[in-house]
Amino acid sequence: MKKVELSDKSDFKDLKLFIYLIPIIGFFPSLWTLYRHGNQKQPSDSLPYQVRRQVNTSRLSVTLAGCWLLGYILLGFGAETSEFLALRLLVLNSLLTSGYFLVSILLMIRLASGKSARLPGFSGLAERVGKHLS
Repeated sequence: MKKVELSDKSDFKDLKLFIYLIPIIGFFPSLWTLYRHGNQKQPSDSLPYQVRRQVNTSRLSVTLAGCWLLGYILLGFGAETSEFLALRLLVLNSLLTSGYFLVSILLMIRLASGKSARLPGFSGLAERVGKHLS
């Protein structure tokens, strides 16, 4: 029987990254991580690698959730106000939500395979928005 040791903290730190990428729920621990590490006066380049990785993943998670929420609200509002486009906007709303969940799951799979959790358009946007917020 294999004995599990708690001294290997890298597995737990990777578990944090998975928690950050859980759709909708992971937004809150991501926001907490950004709040906690955004108040530090040292530049982000001087942070340890694991902390930088957590901050980058948190920024990506918050940006994805924010874009999803903005699109969800706008499409829902458009469906409520338009009679002709209501069904089309609701279908787009469901596709947006499905895409958000699918991207989050694919990022989790990338993390499990040892790759970074970066998206070509959103990672750059997340870094720009994160630098203005912190």
